[in-house]
Amino acid sequence: MYDAQWRDYMPYVSQNDPCPPIRVKWFIVPPNQFINFQPMNLPQFPLEEALRRGTLWPALYSPYPSRRSAKGGKVNG
Repeated sequence: MYDAQWRDYMPYVSQNDPCPPIRVKWFIVPPNQFINFQPMNLPQFPLEEALRRGTLWPALYSPYPSRRSAKGGKVNG
């Protein structure tokens, strides 16, 4: 499953590097990087759900999967 917040890049791999190379690395671009100002009348989460998610506005919500769980999202490697 592809999520639009995930980006990838291929770092330089040296032939003299003693560690096994990581060919592709992943990172998350938070949604607040694409919203220049807060528009009026944005939809809001109910209070309990907003506390669970860490934001009041669904437009600014970004899940933060654990790097330890395989089913939580992409991991480096």
